[in-house]
Amino acid sequence: MSREIPVRSSSLLLALLLLVSMPSSAGPKTVTFKIPPIKIPMQIKDQPISITAWGLITWRSKERDLNVLDLELDADLTELAQNMTPLMSAQLDKADRCADHIAIQHATLTPIAPASRAVVQLHYERWACIKIFHKDEPKRLVEGNAVIQMKLTPAIQENNTELRLVPEVESIEADHSLGELLRSGAVGEMIKEKVRNAILNAMNKGTNLSATLPPAVQGYATLQKAEFRATPAGGLLVVLDGQIKITNQQIRALSKQVKEGEAGAQ
Repeated sequence: MSREIPVRSSSLLLALLLLVSMPSSAGPKTVTFKIPPIKIPMQIKDQPISITAWGLITWRSKERDLNVLDLELDADLTELAQNMTPLMSAQLDKADRCADHIAIQHATLTPIAPASRAVVQLHYERWACIKIFHKDEPKRLVEGNAVIQMKLTPAIQENNTELRLVPEVESIEADHSLGELLRSGAVGEMIKEKVRNAILNAMNKGTNLSATLPPAVQGYATLQKAEFRATPAGGLLVVLDGQIKITNQQIRALSKQVKEGEAGAQ
């Protein structure tokens, strides 16, 4: 799923010795550090799921006293995508007596690299209360079913350490006047934002740099690019590319922490 290159202790030690002694214009470009898979647990409507994240750090060059490393961080969102219906239901289902009723019927999330596509099927009713003999009585004003299709494109926040999602409504199919209400009213905008935020919050848990990177490089990584891809089995993957700048001492600490992580994962 990711570009994994195994690290042998003896060859890694030799490469590190070369790295700290070489001039800034040259370096052992094959030095890599494999971040072993980490499972990040989540719950969706009391249903436990997990996002699995792993990565690869590759030495690229040297700038003065700092080593420049390339970072690829992958997070498998397949279980999240498989539970889109309860995720959207938890975010959107409501039944206010004198306002909106929303019931999610089905939802999917699929890769369309470099973006993803969310499709949400729902039943919507708008109710209002009118006075009858000094009592508020609910009256249904609008009712119908709708299918909302959205494109979600990943991008990097200005701080270069977090993701953001750019939502774009591609189509809305709806009964009667509900279509116009969803296209132009606050209800459609609310649904778009809740879909985006629910997926983004889960993604940020799986790609949190402090939770996934070894301690030696936490706080030194910046993100440059993000995209969705399909896994070989047809699941959903988000891939982040970034950069790390650290000293020779931190390189040695990174090597030790990666080896300890590999030993713990076995």
